[in-house]
Amino acid sequence: MSQVHVIDHPMIQHKLTIMRKKETGSKDFRELLKEIALLMGYEVTRDLPLEDIDIETPICPMTAKEVAGRKLAIVPILRAGLGMVEGLQTLVPVAKVGHIGLYRDEQTHQPVEYYCKLPEDVDRRLVIVTDPMLATGGSACDAIAMLKKRGCNNIRLMCLVAVPEGIAKVQTMHPDVDIYVAAIDDHLNENAYIVPGLGDAGDRIFGTK
Repeated sequence: MSQVHVIDHPMIQHKLTIMRKKETGSKDFRELLKEIALLMGYEVTRDLPLEDIDIETPICPMTAKEVAGRKLAIVPILRAGLGMVEGLQTLVPVAKVGHIGLYRDEQTHQPVEYYCKLPEDVDRRLVIVTDPMLATGGSACDAIAMLKKRGCNNIRLMCLVAVPEGIAKVQTMHPDVDIYVAAIDDHLNENAYIVPGLGDAGDRIFGTK
């Protein structure tokens, strides 16, 4: 079974509280999401393997550390997942970025695929799937399945807010994928929105309704 990592750093929780407020506008919402993604990225990448390399500092030669092997791929689930990409790219500028397009059918609440564009070597990278909200878990599960069909076997899911229902679905469908969240909220309402949540993340990021 995969692990759920709740990253409860005080600065993350503080910024998340501001994001939850209904009066927070799109500009501040986007900036806060970027900042939280950067902070969460430290934990998501904490166990990346290192290797020794020989370098010279201005003072002397030394053996130093660098990340071993191929780097990361960041794959946001469109469109809200885009809001987390810039923060992760600030942390790992060499990461390649793919995109998976899914939207939720308003009647069935099930994800519908409409786009998938991934780095050519994505199957040889650690893939971080980003989506601010882990609600029903349908979009996340479908996105992970799409990546696995393309040979990816090292996948992590990074979300801002989750609920137990979504976590349980991902763990059932993809028990090899660890989940990283900033908060686990109470439940889903009748419209499959997270309670207390922060509203529709995509609308709040881009200023749409």
